[in-house]
Amino acid sequence: MSDRREWPLYEVFVRGKRGLNHVHVGSLHAPDDDMAIRHARDVYTRRNEGVSIWVVRSADITASSPDEKDPLFAPSGDKVYRHPTFYDIPDNVPHM
Repeated sequence: MSDRREWPLYEVFVRGKRGLNHVHVGSLHAPDDDMAIRHARDVYTRRNEGVSIWVVRSADITASSPDEKDPLFAPSGDKVYRHPTFYDIPDNVPHM
């Protein structure tokens, strides 16, 4: 049996020409960050729809669990000042 090392797994996020945010589009394996960008470009932006690509090693992502949703997000429910319901947003303010 050989000592086969797998390339790290990367999560890929692409910002489209009409989008304001990067959106998770998939995952891929690559030997390093530069190759991850190149592979992501080849796999996820074949039709020139992207303007920016982010790749992040999956091992570097820390995420909450859906099971922790209530205790994690419940404290923000009593902070009504965080919700834009107390003022009007002018029509000339973009992207709100």
